[in-house]
Amino acid sequence: MRHKQNSPMGQMEANIMYAAVVRSFDSGPKYEIHDTPVPSGEHEALVDVLAAGLHLRVRAQANGSHYTSTDELPLIPGVDGVGRLPDGQLVYFVTTDTALGSFADKTVIDLRRSVPIPAHADPVLIAAAMNPAMSAWVTLRRRVQAQPGFKVLILGATGNSGQMAVQIAKLMGASQIIAAGRDPERLRSLTPLGADVTVSLAGDPQAAARRLGEAASEVDIVLDYLWGEPAGLAMIPLLTRRSDRSRLLTWIQIGSVAGADAAIPSAALRSANFQIIGSGQGSVTPAGYLAEFPALIDAIAGGKLIANPIAFPLSKIEEVWNTPAGSQQRVVFTPAN
Repeated sequence: MRHKQNSPMGQMEANIMYAAVVRSFDSGPKYEIHDTPVPSGEHEALVDVLAAGLHLRVRAQANGSHYTSTDELPLIPGVDGVGRLPDGQLVYFVTTDTALGSFADKTVIDLRRSVPIPAHADPVLIAAAMNPAMSAWVTLRRRVQAQPGFKVLILGATGNSGQMAVQIAKLMGASQIIAAGRDPERLRSLTPLGADVTVSLAGDPQAAARRLGEAASEVDIVLDYLWGEPAGLAMIPLLTRRSDRSRLLTWIQIGSVAGADAAIPSAALRSANFQIIGSGQGSVTPAGYLAEFPALIDAIAGGKLIANPIAFPLSKIEEVWNTPAGSQQRVVFTPAN
């Protein structure tokens, strides 16, 4: 084996790997041979990728639609993962702002954007849960100081991040969790996860907004993964039904599944103690995210948050990319071998 590594063939094999590569934003990634990246800075390290999640954020990265996109191609997608350092330590990492993502056998990470994970933790579970859980966890700890007993409305609770948000709100002491979404099967599944009330957003948008107003008028916080028309329509029905309009309602824009723009009624901002803020890259510093990772990893590894991952070898990327997993499953890619 040592002789093979020192031979020209062995060196060539050491310098190549397999990766999922995006060459056009109009088509999904392809499984290809790729040069192994080389660390270039004192804080960088090459890791063996053990698991990387197919999050909504990754899909947006791969089609160029995410607000952080630089339009750089070719691109290896993947925004985070679990990897093994050269010394054997397992870490959860967030990728750097380059075209070298985590959907590869190996990737270069910035050690300052990684944290060790416990030896007993399942890499697939961590890779499945961290990204979708991160938004609600960081929002409730960094963008708003959620007090025990707070009441929350989660718009888009049937998505992966929304499902995690229900569990995290419960874990952080919410006294009432109102979950809203379109998918009836997923809505039903949120009750055992901690939702006290579910609201269907299916059908007429105006009627859905009225249902939200009736169910969620007394919440303290809205975690909004939808934005777009659902958000614009829901604001006035929520605010006008509040028993005390001087009590603060904080609307936190996290995702934009229903549209990048929302028509915000001017009356919403004048007629109640109402504030709209955002949560994401930029509004929370990288150091702020990193500080929250250990506690979130402990919650996931300790079984306090349910993710239900389903793992595929990276070599299956092309057939899995456009095939949705089961309603409660999160796709994770692992090395082909």
